[in-house]
Amino acid sequence: NETTVTEFILLGFSSNPALQLCLFGLFSVLYSATLMGNALVFVLICLDYRLHSPMYFFLCHLSIVDICYASNNVPHMLRNLLGQGRTISFAGCGTQIHLYLIFALTECVLLAVMSYDRYVAICHPLRYALIMNWRLCLTLAAVSWAFGFVFGTLQASLALHLPFCGPCEVDHFFCEILAVLKLACTDTTANKVLIFAVCVCFLLFPLALILISYLHILATILRIRSAPGWHKTFSTCGSHLTVVGLFYGNAIFMYMGPRSSNSSGREKVLSLFYSLVSPCLNPLIYSLRNKQVKEALMKLQRRRRV
Repeated sequence: NETTVTEFILLGFSSNPALQLCLFGLFSVLYSATLMGNALVFVLICLDYRLHSPMYFFLCHLSIVDICYASNNVPHMLRNLLGQGRTISFAGCGTQIHLYLIFALTECVLLAVMSYDRYVAICHPLRYALIMNWRLCLTLAAVSWAFGFVFGTLQASLALHLPFCGPCEVDHFFCEILAVLKLACTDTTANKVLIFAVCVCFLLFPLALILISYLHILATILRIRSAPGWHKTFSTCGSHLTVVGLFYGNAIFMYMGPRSSNSSGREKVLSLFYSLVSPCLNPLIYSLRNKQVKEALMKLQRRRRV
């Protein structure tokens, strides 16, 4: 009974028009804040020479990932909430899966790279400029993107080559890979094993490296006797630790947690966190907790007044 699938139907959150309108307003505000916040961080880093350092170089890449991540599925979700059709073509669905995986996996590696940068800065401050040279920074950024692209393409290709029989209703607000796999009319064990293996490589392994880096950082902090030294170190690492806890915690719970027959609601909420909440919070966390970013913002405001 195998048929050729040309489009999918995204069920979204609710069919209640009033609720859809409320969600549209809320998600529009979050999406606008995501675009403006991350674009502002990107512009500040590019314009202020004091932010031309490895830490802000990686933060700039994180802002690009967050903008692309949110723009991959949120505009289509907003269109659906307005009642302008819930269908998406097979090619469009495949593109969403592909880009979603690329940006998610890239951010996993990028956050680990940022923790290594903080480790070198705090534990080996005298050798920081020598170790974190621009050649290494460019290599680490390229590796983050390359790993995300290769493994994201591999997973998306295997998922999209499965036969789909219908009904083609994706119980999600975008083409998330786990939701689409449920519609395949063949055994998807190999795909799920690959997803679990990728989660181990891109979630557990980087998280272990991050924890090791911060254990060394903690040992170094405990040797600092001055209160200003403590404050400076915590302000430098606190923002990154906050982002790491939010990102990895939700990803592990979503992709490696126990699954049940009624887990679609949980998956939607967690996916919404990745698509809107986390990209919106990242620039806010970094700007409010980072003195140099706040100074760069005030400098830009003074320049506009003049």
